[in-house]
Amino acid sequence: MQKKKQLYEGKAKKVYETDNPDLLIQEFKDDATAFDATKRGTIKTKGIINNKISKILFELLESKGIETHFVKQLDDRHMLIKRVEIIPLEVTMRNTVAGGMAKLLGIEEGLKLKEPVLEYHYKDDSLHDPLINNYHAKALKLVTDEELDFIEKKSFEINNILKAFFDRKDLDLIDFKLEFGRHKGKILLADEISPDTCRFWDKKTREKLDKDRFRRDLGRIEEAYQEVLRRVTS
Repeated sequence: MQKKKQLYEGKAKKVYETDNPDLLIQEFKDDATAFDATKRGTIKTKGIINNKISKILFELLESKGIETHFVKQLDDRHMLIKRVEIIPLEVTMRNTVAGGMAKLLGIEEGLKLKEPVLEYHYKDDSLHDPLINNYHAKALKLVTDEELDFIEKKSFEINNILKAFFDRKDLDLIDFKLEFGRHKGKILLADEISPDTCRFWDKKTREKLDKDRFRRDLGRIEEAYQEVLRRVTS
């Protein structure tokens, strides 16, 4: 499968057409951004690592009945995916207080939540992806009632599957972002699942092993991504 016209370039990926109108190629980049792209940098081999981790996690979810846009990994940086119309509604699943939730509510980071918290953000860079609720999502006509119910149900299912998986790898899944898209009348999980989109803390040391090392200038960024890959593949 060969890349053709580039359709999109985002902060972490490029997407290309193929000979098949229903299939696209997703390329993972080493570029890193934070704080609405006001902070920029490069994380060496990040694209390769995120591609490999996403492949493994998409396959895991597919085996548990979660339909995704993943078709197959083509090489180190490229993944064949189903063409989807991305729904501009980003889902954040939170198991432990960190990042935006700590800042928004003035809660100490690291507090384990009694039950997972689901958040919706309206995907619009010019508005800085504001936090919204389900009524906003429907008022903006981002989703139907049925689609929103489906996304919520699947998000909690995904959380349960991934939490159990990472627990076996001695990692706490603190929180993570999900994106969904429409494909031939179905809603599929899309985008990626990686240290770019998840917060991972070592269960024993509480060391951060994700993009927060870049956001917060903690150093050892490449090593953290490599460690997550090592655990995921072990």
